[in-house]
Amino acid sequence: MNALVPRSAAPSRAAGHAPACAVHLIDKRTGAAHRVNGTPLVIFTRQPDLAVAELLAGRDPGIWEARIDAIETGGRT
Repeated sequence: MNALVPRSAAPSRAAGHAPACAVHLIDKRTGAAHRVNGTPLVIFTRQPDLAVAELLAGRDPGIWEARIDAIETGGRT
């Protein structure tokens, strides 16, 4: 899954059963990930809705968006 997610549209699931995700902060003007000291800002989580809210808190929604990428688990259940 590779999706750009508006501020309030992130999926909500129970943390124990949700797939692992990487949540990136994206600058809409450039399409590039926000970087801190040259490293892309990413949050690894099983609760992407909370990560999206944290990344977008206090930011202009006209400039910033969050991208959620599912992380393959290698067949583990």
